[in-house]
Amino acid sequence: MPSRSDRLQPAVEQAQRREKEALQRLAEHQQKLAHAEQQLDELKRYRSDYTLSDGGLTVSALINRQQFVDRIDQAIIQQGHLVDRLQRQLESARQRWLQAHARENALDGVVERFRQQEQQREQRLEQAEVDERMQYRNRRASTP
Repeated sequence: MPSRSDRLQPAVEQAQRREKEALQRLAEHQQKLAHAEQQLDELKRYRSDYTLSDGGLTVSALINRQQFVDRIDQAIIQQGHLVDRLQRQLESARQRWLQAHARENALDGVVERFRQQEQQREQRLEQAEVDERMQYRNRRASTP
């Protein structure tokens, strides 16, 4: 009959798989967020660079420039919303990983405790066998 620790092993393996999957999703969310933040920074830098060059422009060119800057501003706002959403998703993924990690650690702790109990039980049985053999030898040695 399998021991309690052996019977729990499939649950431990499943918890380990879930933690690994949650960690992979967390890494994917971190990459998506980093990419979106980089794009936001590029948009802001582009807007800054574009508004600095002001040379002698006609009125229509100034109007066109202002409309283009407005479109860049809208893109910055949209990208900012995306970054916010990705930050929330990342935090959610982090919480799921923390929960999966805690479950896996808890199961590992239970299995380890069971193994220690099983080992102690086995050691007690071995010691009882040794004691019994010693008593048997002592009885045989003392009998003439």
